[in-house]
Amino acid sequence: MERIGKPRGDALLLLILAGMLGIGLSVLFSASTYYGDRLFEDPFYFFKRQLLWVTLGVVAAAIAAHLPLSFLRQATPFLVVAALLLTILTFVPGIGQPIMGARRWLFLFGQSFEPSEVVKFSLVLYLAAIFSKKRDRINDPVNSLLPPLLVVSLFVTLIYLQNDFSTAFFILLIALAMFLIAQVRIIYFILLSLLFVPLGGMLLFTKAHRVRRLMAFLNPLADPSGSGYQVIAAQTAFVSGGFWGRGLGKGVKKLGGLPEAHSDFIYAVVGEEAGFLGAVLVLLLFLLLAWRGYMLALKGKDSFTRYLAFGITSTITLQALLNIAVATGLVPATGIPLPLFSAGGSSMLITLMMGGVLINLSRQPQEQSHRETRLSLDSGWRD
Repeated sequence: MERIGKPRGDALLLLILAGMLGIGLSVLFSASTYYGDRLFEDPFYFFKRQLLWVTLGVVAAAIAAHLPLSFLRQATPFLVVAALLLTILTFVPGIGQPIMGARRWLFLFGQSFEPSEVVKFSLVLYLAAIFSKKRDRINDPVNSLLPPLLVVSLFVTLIYLQNDFSTAFFILLIALAMFLIAQVRIIYFILLSLLFVPLGGMLLFTKAHRVRRLMAFLNPLADPSGSGYQVIAAQTAFVSGGFWGRGLGKGVKKLGGLPEAHSDFIYAVVGEEAGFLGAVLVLLLFLLLAWRGYMLALKGKDSFTRYLAFGITSTITLQALLNIAVATGLVPATGIPLPLFSAGGSSMLITLMMGGVLINLSRQPQEQSHRETRLSLDSGWRD
């Protein structure tokens, strides 16, 4: 009876994740063959690497979907420390190596790994745990607000020092959203925003490449063969795809005309090969994921599950929306990958693990509605 009564998990959420994973692998296969052949003389290079990480990610997701939440909560300090050590290792010569000006990857045994992806998950887990623990005194500025603020600031600073402004800003954005959802007094939230937003604006102009990205966003045609090239190429791919698209595998911009077509700009490949219809379908899948995730956050049995569901859902969907906005020219280029689509083992592994945690949360008993609670109380009284 205990097994029968236990929730089996959100089947629709699992179907959405599986559908996006399948579509993402298909698009990556199409988008990466040119670069694989050109860079490694193997057109299946990126696809095979992605399959390896998908396999690891599915195993990690299955484990995360069945772990007791109490164990996950108790493991939070160790995950935070591990994320911190991995981030610090990126500054160690020989282990962390700069690529395209950013020092955000670890290279061990011929494999690369991006610790900032671990930071996203561990920080969400940490904030959910500490805010739920101190929920009754959440507005105590010294005991409740200062510790998480210091931890967030430490990670944001380290990632910024990796010359990864986009990821640092994104992590700060998710952290501020969790401060808000934890019902931190609005005056404290405003003060934090007044501190971090102007500081972020100033740091934006400390590197020439960030200024060039901003100028390319404002006027791509000012430097069409330089900083504006990616934006123009992506927009051209969307236009050439029309409503129905050229067909899977028949895109032409991915053949060297669109830099990072298999990574940051893979959504432009979707637009060219699957057209407006396919691009909207991918966007709708992420919105469906957001719907199921935020419903879990609303119905969670306690504050920890609600905060965790909110943080994970926001991390996946806001990252997707930001990547889509970059590919369509709505915001400046960021270097943020499209979850479950872009090439990158670190992002794939952590995204699938977070998806597994969402499935786990959907298997937990949910808070009853007021009507259901009243009926159960009435029934118990009559009995």
